[in-house]
Amino acid sequence: MSVDVEATAAAKPASPPPSEGASRSASSQRALRKRERRFLHRDKWWGYALIAPAGLGLAVFYLWPVLQTLYFSFTEWGPFGGTSWIGLENYRTMLHDPEVWQSLGNSLIYTVLVLLGIPVSMVLAVLLNLKGMRGTGFYRTLYFLPVVTMPAAVAVVWRWLYNGDVGILNQALDAIGVDGTYWVSDPGVVRFAVAAVGVWMTVGYNMILLLAGLQGIPQDYYEAASLDGAGRVRQFFSVTLPLLSPTLFFTTVLSVIQSLQVFDLIYMILGANTSVGVTNPAYSEGQTIVMLFFQKSFYDNQRAYGAAIVCVLFVLIMALTALQFRLQKRWVHYD
Repeated sequence: MSVDVEATAAAKPASPPPSEGASRSASSQRALRKRERRFLHRDKWWGYALIAPAGLGLAVFYLWPVLQTLYFSFTEWGPFGGTSWIGLENYRTMLHDPEVWQSLGNSLIYTVLVLLGIPVSMVLAVLLNLKGMRGTGFYRTLYFLPVVTMPAAVAVVWRWLYNGDVGILNQALDAIGVDGTYWVSDPGVVRFAVAAVGVWMTVGYNMILLLAGLQGIPQDYYEAASLDGAGRVRQFFSVTLPLLSPTLFFTTVLSVIQSLQVFDLIYMILGANTSVGVTNPAYSEGQTIVMLFFQKSFYDNQRAYGAAIVCVLFVLIMALTALQFRLQKRWVHYD
C-alpha cells in the first residue's frame, strides 16, 4: 500500500515554484500592456488621419486668415501693395475716429433691438407647443422661411416695403390717417427699421430652437405643478422658464454673435456706396462696424486699418461671449 502511494507521488509532476509562476504572469501582463499600447498608438494615428482633411481646411481657410489679419492690423498698406510695420498706430487712430465709435454704437444698438425678438420667438414656440394645435407644421415652415431666404433678397423686398412714396407700409398708414416717413433714409428711425427686419429674419430660427427645448421638458413637472394648484401662468414662470433657460442662453449667445457680424442685410437696405459716394442721408446712422470695415478695406484702400477694425470686433465678440458665460451662472438652470 505504501509502495503504491510512493509510486503515485513519484509519477505526479512537480508544480513549478511560486516564483516562476509569478514571473510568467508578470511577463504576460507586460506583453499585454505592450500590445495595448501598440494598438492605441495605431488607433491614435488613424484618428489623426481621419480629422486631417477637416483640420487642414480649418487651418488654411480660418486660422491662417485670422493670423494674417492680426499681422496686417499692425502694418500700413501701400497704395500698390506691400506693407510696412507701424505697431499700434492703427489702433491709436481708431480711438480718435468718430466714425468707428458711431459704427460700433450702431452695431450694439442693432444687437440689443434684435435680442428683443427672443421673447417673440418664445411666445410663438409656446403657442406651437400647445396640445391640439392644428397646422403646426405649416406655421413652423412659414416662420422659418425668412431664415433660409438670401439676405440680399430679403433686403430688396423690405426696401420696397419701406419706400416712402409707394411702399406698402406707408400706404397702410395712410389708410388709417397716419403720415409715414422715409424709413431707410430718415436718421431718426433707420436703426429701428433695419432692426425690425433683423428680428423678422431671426425669429423663426430662435423659435425652432426654443420649441425643441420645450419638447424636451418632461410632462411630469407640469402634472406635479397642476396638482399643487399652479395655473398656466404660474407653470410658465416656475417650470417652463427655469427648464428652458439653457436653450434661452444658447439662443442669446448666437443672436449676439450674429447681430454684431451683420453686413449684407443692412448694406443692401441702406444702399451700397457708389462711385459718387454715399447717397443715403441716413447711411451713417445705420452703418455697422462690419460695413465700416468693408468701406475702409475695399473703397478707401486702407486694408491695414480695416484689419484693425475687424480685430477690435473680434475682441468685442469674445468679451461679450465671455461675459454671457459668466452671467449665465446666475440664471441658467441645468438640473
